[in-house]
Amino acid sequence: MSKILITGVAGLLGSRLADYLVNDHEVIGIDDLSGGYIENVNDKINFYQINLSSSDKLENIFKNHKPDYVFHLAAYAAEGLSPFIRKFNYENNLISTARLINESIKHNIKRFVFTSSMAVYGNAEPPFKESYIPNPIDPYGIAKYACEMDLKIAGEQHGLDWCIIRPHNVYGIKQNIWDKYRNVLGIWMYNVLNGQPITIYGDGNQERAFSYIDDCLPYFWKTAVLPECSKQIFNMGGDTKVTINEAANTLLKVVGNHPIVYLEGRHEVKHAWVSHEKIKNILNFESKTSLEDGLKIMWDWAKLQPNKKRKEWDSYELEKGIYSFWKK
Repeated sequence: MSKILITGVAGLLGSRLADYLVNDHEVIGIDDLSGGYIENVNDKINFYQINLSSSDKLENIFKNHKPDYVFHLAAYAAEGLSPFIRKFNYENNLISTARLINESIKHNIKRFVFTSSMAVYGNAEPPFKESYIPNPIDPYGIAKYACEMDLKIAGEQHGLDWCIIRPHNVYGIKQNIWDKYRNVLGIWMYNVLNGQPITIYGDGNQERAFSYIDDCLPYFWKTAVLPECSKQIFNMGGDTKVTINEAANTLLKVVGNHPIVYLEGRHEVKHAWVSHEKIKNILNFESKTSLEDGLKIMWDWAKLQPNKKRKEWDSYELEKGIYSFWKK
């Protein structure tokens, strides 16, 4: 039985990975509950509510539990909002990661698995490949790329083994649907449940591929334990690209007729989807769940959730250039 530390254990990726592993392994979970929910946390794990960027308890967690593997999944993945919350973005993503890497080096972790983001590719030519030189266009992508680089240096200088996963547009049961700044499918479900129109930024012709969480979970574990995943980077997720308009219409097939409202466009990559050739060749990765089938499962779950207070920032670090739909 391995000891596994998962950060972001109250969010979508972390909570579902903990559910997947907890019956066969000892799982230690960390989350500050700023973007996840305590009810997502499996009651079989050792849970710590701390802020990774500042808590003095992190070292003791490593000392007391002596984890074999670290899955660093914690992040505030509001890519479009990141230019307006730069300080928070870098503290939450970069500083937290640096502290976790330090402890992993000190305690001889077998492998550090880091979830980066498709955001590191920026305006590259899709489908994005792991061999591309990253060129992010927003602070969130910059933070993720900086974490990747720091992790690689930790491997070269301190012998820390690592694997980097770049998942994209992941959705499913236990996703935060109450955050107005991220998780587009969750935002739409919240809007439907609360009698608000589905909102699309710009013309809706942006292209994305969506990734059903359950398809990814077995491969998360493989990236931690298989020798062939040592110091590798993998894109992971769905293969089928759709426009945002097509994604919205797929949701309408599940939830029924509902109005759509088009808002001003955002600073974002227009065409963003990735190649999964590498992870298929090495791990036989397979994306099995269609967007419609995954949305049906998530919608059945969403309808049973309480009507929680929606996350909204009281103020932004930068107001200049803020989009009208986020203005106070």
